[in-house]
Amino acid sequence: MIGDGWKLWVGGVLLAVLLAVAVFAPLLAPHAPGDQDMLNTLLPPAWLSGGSADYPLGTNSLGECILSNLIFGARTALIVAFAAATGCMLLGTTLALASGYLGGRTDWLVSHLVDLWMSFPPVVLSLLLMVGLGTGVRNVILAIVLVDWTRFCRVIRSNVIQTRRRDYVTAARLLHLSHLRIVWRDILPAAAPLIATLFSLQLGIAVIVEATLSFVGLSVGADVPAWGIMIADGRGYVHQAPWGLIAPMIAIFAAVLTFNLLGDGLRATLDPRLRLSRT
Repeated sequence: MIGDGWKLWVGGVLLAVLLAVAVFAPLLAPHAPGDQDMLNTLLPPAWLSGGSADYPLGTNSLGECILSNLIFGARTALIVAFAAATGCMLLGTTLALASGYLGGRTDWLVSHLVDLWMSFPPVVLSLLLMVGLGTGVRNVILAIVLVDWTRFCRVIRSNVIQTRRRDYVTAARLLHLSHLRIVWRDILPAAAPLIATLFSLQLGIAVIVEATLSFVGLSVGADVPAWGIMIADGRGYVHQAPWGLIAPMIAIFAAVLTFNLLGDGLRATLDPRLRLSRT
């Protein structure tokens, strides 16, 4: 039986493609981001009547190349996704390790902080943070970290509590090994598969959040290519030029699908319980 291993391979290949597009955007894009050709606005894709080979996916209302904006938008999306997911992972995992391993008042404090933070709707909280912080890539990353760290903390805390009760952890504590050594050598490796899975899924969530914020004008500046900005611009001309709306939506779908496949594949590959259930 093939199982879920194919998800890891497909997700890995798609991620490599996304990374290559983002890194080599200046070489792949036919035009620089923001270049306008007011004589060729709302051009259809090259394969449709009236299209031009200079603009393979057509142009928007400002005469900007849609393909070029898509390619440079991938760079923005991946920068935000990886930076925000890393921040969420570091903050959430650190608090989860402290809460799950130490227990007592530390666990009570962290658990109540998570419950309080998760009582706010994530989208509303993100919008409020962006209103207070202002636009910009750094502020978008900070807003996502401040909203989504709770997902890592809650899930990993449960795993840490289970691992803390294992016999080998109890034996290490009886030998009076340092707490830091026990956490680093015994607790953290047991949670690593779960952390990797959550990280992959958080990448997709960050892409959606960034696109949502840029759609309402609270993310990056108008001069920075972003898929959400493309959707906002394209919706006003959806009847005359639907390709301006469809192209960034497909890009977001492809990115999220990539990260979800990668996350499912990592979970199936790294989780020993799932491997035993298939044998």
